Amino acid sequence: VQLQASGGGLVQAGGSLRISCAASGVMFSIENMGWYRRGQGNQREFIATINTAGVTNYADSVKGRFTISRENAKNTVYLQMNSLKPEDTAVYYCYADVFTGSKIVVRWGQGTQVTVSS
Repeated sequence: VQLQASGGGLVQAGGSLRISCAASGVMFSIENMGWYRRGQGNQREFIATINTAGVTNYADSVKGRFTISRENAKNTVYLQMNSLKPEDTAVYYCYADVFTGSKIVVRWGQGTQVTVSS
């Protein structure tokens, strides 16, 4: 299974951006999908997750500004980011909990850069 993230870019503070992540090569199913980010401090920060039923969970830092969604038929997860702040600048990584038929393994995308200018 491979995850391909896309949609990053440069946006002004207060603006919006949507990033997406599509999984390919899925033989069985994908359970949870979500996003993390690494900012200037290079620490990985949880952003949001969504399960197959659409139940979501967010980090406090993005709650009310970011919305995670998914299309199960396309094995794709999205992150709609509104009211962006300079501190949201980071490389955003998607992940998927992939059921292989016997166990669940975590797969990561390559990351997409989001830069928010002040």
